[in-house]
Amino acid sequence: MKKLLLAGLGLLLSTFVFSQKITGKITDEKGEPLLGASVLLLETKQGTMTDAQGNFELVMEKSGIYTLRTSFVGYETDQRPVEVGEEVIGPIPIKLEASATLLQTLTVTAVRAGEKSPFTYTNVGSDALQSRNLGQDVPYLLDATPSIVTTSDAGAGVGYTGLRIRGTDASRINVTINGVPLNDAESQGVYWVDLPDVVASTESIQIQRGVGTSTNGGGAFGASINLNTNALQAKPYIELAGTAGSFNTHKVSLKLGSGIIGKNAKATKTGFTVDARGSLINSDGFIDRASSELRSAYFSPAYIGKKFTLRGMVLHGDERTYQAWYGVPAQYIGIDSLRSYNPAGMEKPGEPYENQVDDYRQTHAQLIYNQQVGKNWHFNLTGHYTRGLGFYEEYKRGQLNLDYEVDFDPPIFFGFIDLVRRKWLDNHFYGGIGSVNYQSPNRRVELMFGVAANRYNGDHYGTVEMASSFNGETLVYTPGQRYYDDGGEKEDFNGFAKVQLALTPQLHGFIDLQARRVRYNVEAEDRTDPANYIYRYINTDFDFFNPKAGLFYEPNLMNSLYISFAVAQKEPNRDDFVDAPTDMQPKPERLYNTEMGWRYRARQFDFGLNFYQMFYKDQLVLTGRINDTGAAIRTNVANSYRLGTETTLRIFLSKQFILDANATLSINKIKKFTGYSDNWDFGSQGSTIYSDTDIAFSPKSVAFCKITWAASPSFLDDGLGFTASLALKHVGKQQMDNTSSPFAMLPAYNTCEAQLRYVMRPKFCKELSFNLLVQNLLNSRYSSNAWTYRFYSQNDYSTGDPYITRELGNVYRMIGYYPQAGRNFLLGVTVGF
Repeated sequence: MKKLLLAGLGLLLSTFVFSQKITGKITDEKGEPLLGASVLLLETKQGTMTDAQGNFELVMEKSGIYTLRTSFVGYETDQRPVEVGEEVIGPIPIKLEASATLLQTLTVTAVRAGEKSPFTYTNVGSDALQSRNLGQDVPYLLDATPSIVTTSDAGAGVGYTGLRIRGTDASRINVTINGVPLNDAESQGVYWVDLPDVVASTESIQIQRGVGTSTNGGGAFGASINLNTNALQAKPYIELAGTAGSFNTHKVSLKLGSGIIGKNAKATKTGFTVDARGSLINSDGFIDRASSELRSAYFSPAYIGKKFTLRGMVLHGDERTYQAWYGVPAQYIGIDSLRSYNPAGMEKPGEPYENQVDDYRQTHAQLIYNQQVGKNWHFNLTGHYTRGLGFYEEYKRGQLNLDYEVDFDPPIFFGFIDLVRRKWLDNHFYGGIGSVNYQSPNRRVELMFGVAANRYNGDHYGTVEMASSFNGETLVYTPGQRYYDDGGEKEDFNGFAKVQLALTPQLHGFIDLQARRVRYNVEAEDRTDPANYIYRYINTDFDFFNPKAGLFYEPNLMNSLYISFAVAQKEPNRDDFVDAPTDMQPKPERLYNTEMGWRYRARQFDFGLNFYQMFYKDQLVLTGRINDTGAAIRTNVANSYRLGTETTLRIFLSKQFILDANATLSINKIKKFTGYSDNWDFGSQGSTIYSDTDIAFSPKSVAFCKITWAASPSFLDDGLGFTASLALKHVGKQQMDNTSSPFAMLPAYNTCEAQLRYVMRPKFCKELSFNLLVQNLLNSRYSSNAWTYRFYSQNDYSTGDPYITRELGNVYRMIGYYPQAGRNFLLGVTVGF
């Protein structure tokens, strides 16, 4: 027993002898202590945070030379070697300098979640974006992030593309560029085709799932996507990029910047800077005639001062795409030769109409001013203006002339005509955004106050470009006559206050209160009776109060936990008002969102687990109901919800192998609603009460996995060398409508892609990279989107229209699918100087 006691005492003494401390104090450049600064030993991944006086302490068990890294948001990271021996090291005085990009980051602070925010988010940095930027739209560059499902009308990721997050469609995803709302004010959707190659000018993207911290623009009813183009390039640069690939896809872009120009610019990091880019993207698409001609330009001059920045930004997009939004008929989807069939333009006898296109251009202008006042105050002012103008053109056969208020020569009193028409959208969106940020000297309290006022004016009108009688005789008329002329105005005001409080160095509280007012003025033609058109005028206001609160707990640098609760409210869109009968105008939607998460970070392992609850009140959904003119209308359902878990994982299997994975499992239900189906024999609708049905286009499972091999062990440090990756994506089965019918099911699918990339730095340029992306490597046949329509009839419709299939008995369905391309590739080359 005595020997055991002596051995235990010896072990205790040896532990005492070799357990040494590293102590220190972290302050800013003015000597003020930084509360909650991160302290990390890179070799052992031991870490801690500073207390209210900026002090920290680390206990070591082994002597040796270690690398001590300290960091704090908005400050430059400090990294230095420390030698641990038999005595206490320290206290080490460490001063962190304010980052040169601090004033820039304040631009998006109001809409982004920070490191210690209690919300669920994913940051996608510039390197990750540029490694995939081969000409495809933004949704395809974000496809690897959790809970995202992407789709492409043309089938190859260029042209009209879209995404859903947690099953939420684009009209409920709040999107901003530098804090300025991007969602269309009327439809509330985002059309990424209008901003080709925007990622080439994007520094980072943050995706928030759930309500998040969205402040500007419409309420986030499932997610937010925040793009930041305010990248500071201190040195001059030129970058030329080109892509070629399947379906005659090609891209050329030129990007350049002046760096900071001015007296002592290198030493002070102040002065003028100019960045610019131009891009051309073309593709024939997988679907027949689904071509895209995309043009984009970016110009951003700025002045960086010691205490302020002033930046201008002009982003222009011009798209011309052949229409491919009708989908492939259900009877064709299983036939290889017809799988890419496109009905657009086929109403014209003989060859398809060659100009059945969507032609739209959009220009975004922003002026952003950031100012630091004293040591603790910052404010931001942003003015913005967006101009949009364009049309979609289509050939229409057998149209009733009374539907078109055009004076023909000779006049037609009643009859049918063939014509080419254009439906125009002419809009202006402008406003101002301001915010003030305060940080207490000890960094324990952070306050932010902000206001925004935005206005939208939009004209909707149609013109007849060509007309002929039903027997082919060309009709004479005065060009440019409008056969309908509608308008709309929308004003959006909001104010918010945010408080983030460090209750202890480990525990942070968050409160966000937003008040929002929306004013709608809509003028639209009611065409129920062709012989007696009348205008409908809709004037309505909405007042919303959206509170958010949460806690973030970080007991050590390896673990962090958070919980938050948020309320979001959202107004109906323009079509909800215009298409709905006057006696059943839509109500606003409300969402109650709870997020709970845990993240574990170790040297070779990063794991995250999130649980979410999203309970909707009066969610607007399609129920099959139509109005007097046959247009589908969305109606409010009393109660619906989404429950799910999201898991993320990154494992450094070795210095050269990395595994990235994420998975979402969810339940998405409407508790009860009345669904409608048409009766074609009597021109009426029948109704059915449904309970506990799945929400349309909300898969129960979405998963992604990628393994990356780097030839150089130093790849994570310098990004150079050869890398190869193989990625798998699974999307579970989805309902096409809200009835949970097995006849309206979009099958689950799996895709596989491979990417090879080589980056080097030869003597003649700064960087040269080659990038090969092979999508749908296993040539899977799948559709990522679809639409459906259900009707009854005693007549036999099982033949004839290829969109129609028999469901059961006298019940039929029309279904259009959006198949995606088989195996295809993109090859890109980028050279930077």
